[in-house]
Amino acid sequence: MSKQKRTAALATAAALAGSAVLMAAPAAMAEVVDVNYACKTPIGDKSAVSPIDIKGVKSGSGYKITMSWQKGVSSSPVELGKGAMNPSATIRLGGADSGTLAVTGPANQEAIPANTPIKINDLTGTYTPKKTGKVTFTAGVLTIKALGTTTTCTPTNSPGPSLTLDVTAAGGGGTDSGSQGGSGSGAELPQTGPEDSALALGTLGGTVLLAGAAGALWLTRRSRTARR
Repeated sequence: MSKQKRTAALATAAALAGSAVLMAAPAAMAEVVDVNYACKTPIGDKSAVSPIDIKGVKSGSGYKITMSWQKGVSSSPVELGKGAMNPSATIRLGGADSGTLAVTGPANQEAIPANTPIKINDLTGTYTPKKTGKVTFTAGVLTIKALGTTTTCTPTNSPGPSLTLDVTAAGGGGTDSGSQGGSGSGAELPQTGPEDSALALGTLGGTVLLAGAAGALWLTRRSRTARR
């Protein structure tokens, strides 16, 4: 095998190995979590349990976060006509970030019969990472406004996160101790000659790629020494 072919083979193998490591690194972990809600309603205290699902999809420099209820919560003693009920909620952030994320959604598209568990439509919001690392998303307070009244439902069972995202802050935000960055974006190797290509380095695959490049350089130098 010629020197050029050996060098190309090593570089290809290193790139494939680095890609395999990157593909194996999970960028998100989701879990449906049962949330016990204690609701303060205009007609007294109510309680309900609903499995909560939170999903995150990359959108520009941030993420579109969607919160879903798999069961209805609370109820109304009178029928709620189409468009009469408006839900909103907060999601608690943890891990590398803190605070809350507000999510909102459309009013009910169909009438809700009296004394029937109110099914909440999916609520969405946009999360923009402020720090690099693993960020958790946990169900917070649910607010239902209908017919001039407000019902507030608060989790009482300290639910665990429904979603964990491995995010990278725009502009190189700091990483909290113990958290790891890795949304899949990476730096580029500088071009050192016309025949060089800029290879993208993932945070986990970079070491493998650099090891391959070092091996190719060693073979090239060894070949030149042998000719001398």
